[in-house]
This record gives sequence, structure tokens and C-alpha cells, in this order.
Amino acid sequence: MAGEESKKLKLYSDWLSSCAGRVRIGLNLKGLEYEYVPVNLLKEEQQTPEFLKLNPVGFVPVLVDGDVVLADSFAILMYLEEKFPQHSLLPKDLHGRGINYQAANIVCSSIQPYQNISILKFMKEKLGPDADVAWARDQIRRGFAALEKLLKDYSGKYATGDEVFLADLFLAPQIDGAIRRFKVDMDEFPLLARIFKAYLELPAFRDAMPGRQPDTPAEHRD
Repeated sequence: MAGEESKKLKLYSDWLSSCAGRVRIGLNLKGLEYEYVPVNLLKEEQQTPEFLKLNPVGFVPVLVDGDVVLADSFAILMYLEEKFPQHSLLPKDLHGRGINYQAANIVCSSIQPYQNISILKFMKEKLGPDADVAWARDQIRRGFAALEKLLKDYSGKYATGDEVFLADLFLAPQIDGAIRRFKVDMDEFPLLARIFKAYLELPAFRDAMPGRQPDTPAEHRD
């Protein structure tokens, strides 16, 4: 569980951010205590001078560990994996690690960027009031179709077997967002739907979901 080192961890997060959600799950799995610092993306608090000093790109999450400041969920999770080896986020075999990296990157490179607030705002302004949701839903469905094909030979109870690993941390918030925000019909993706139900049985995952964060609006709380 958390030692003295973990008490200085600070996570800048927005309740609805799937990128921050990945890190919240990782921190929970490793039993690390952290201070939650809310950053309201809709109010563009990520563009304030104070926040841009932490992450010049202007995205959450940002992890502060003493003098170490890291942005980007993948970098943060790999840092946590190296520093806090308890509950490893990666399987021991090289092939298994490769599949986890591949699945995680499908989410963070081929799905999530297309549903960023700035992208959706642009789509709505240029193409009409419903274009943003239609665009995001289409990109999610394409990515989910690829994940179904990739994971069919590797999945067990979870994405790459019967233990939780890195791919699961990326998948859970993305599937939650697909259902919660974009009303994607998960009947089309039975493997992902099945493992998402398994995630929700785990406290580390449930407690990291958008509906349970300190900055979750009352109307969106689970």
C-alpha cells in the first residue's frame, strides 16, 4: 500500500477526462495516495498561465511527484510502473507486453484524440450542431472494431488475460466515455462490453470512473 513517498503525489485531473482516468486507475491499483487537483476543461482552466507552466501543451493529466512534473498519461503510467513496482501494469512475457502497448496505443492514438474538446468544438462550428457527436462516435466505432480483432486471441476475463494490465487502464475510461458521452451501442462490440462489466467489479476501476470524482457535477454522479 501507499508509503511515505506516495503521499507527495499530486494529480491534476478533470472528472470526464479519459486520459486522466487511466492514471487514476493506475494509482488505485498500486495503492498510492494522491492529492486530486481539479482542472475544469470546459472552463479552459488548462490554458491558464499557471497550468501551462506544468504542461505547455495544455492537457490533463499532470502528475507532480516532489520535484518531478510529468504530463501525458502513458509517460505517467510508465513512471509509476518504474518507481512503484507493486501490482505491475505489464505482464512478464515480451509478447504480452507488446500486445498491451499496441492496444493502449490504439486508444490513445487512434480513438481518444478525435474526441478532444477542441476537435469536437471545431467540428460543431464548421459542420453543424450534431457533427461533433457523429464524428466522435464514428471514430470510436472504428477503433473499437480494431480492438475487437486484436484482442480476440488474447483476452480472458480482461483484455489480455485473467489479470489486469496496461491495456485495461486505457480501455476502461474509453469504453465508459463511449457509453456515457457518445451513446455508442456496445452490442456491436461484445468482447469490449464483456470486459467492461468485469472492470466495474473492481474497486480500483469503479473509484476511478467519471461519476465518482471530487469534481464530478452532482447531476453526473453515480
